Amino acid sequence: MSQQLTHNETTFSKHTFPITLICDNIIYQPNIGSLFRICEAFGVQKIIFIGEDVALTPRKINRTSRSTHLHVPHQVIPNTTDALQYLQENDFEIVALEITDNSVPLQSLNLTSKKPIALIAGSEVYGISNELLQTAHHTTHITMYGENSSMNVVNAVAVALYDITGKIS
Repeated sequence: MSQQLTHNETTFSKHTFPITLICDNIIYQPNIGSLFRICEAFGVQKIIFIGEDVALTPRKINRTSRSTHLHVPHQVIPNTTDALQYLQENDFEIVALEITDNSVPLQSLNLTSKKPIALIAGSEVYGISNELLQTAHHTTHITMYGENSSMNVVNAVAVALYDITGKIS
């Protein structure tokens, strides 16, 4: 018979992956908090929030982040032009998580570069901006089997990080 373990009893080893999550105008604070929690769980190195209206109010994001916003390095870049410059200067392998006319299923994504990975997730309403989408080396989507063609950004990022960390570990 199995017994549930407490946080202190788990045997997971801490590991940080060379992955930066790029959040393109994700502004809904419960999503922001949940993204911190997911990124902390998957050992993401950093989160970059793009946008002028990104409110990282700890009181509002803490409920979903469960204080992980205190442990994951992050910054806000107010505009896409500066974010593009950041991506170029840091020589990332850029992966856009978006359904497009040439995106490949996540399980088929082939990451062979030794460069750090920038995973771009788009806004809750509009997805990834065209400027960022055009810079991606890879565009990937999560295969879905229901009527809907999208899922909540936090769920999508969780699925993508699970797959990507499994491929590069």
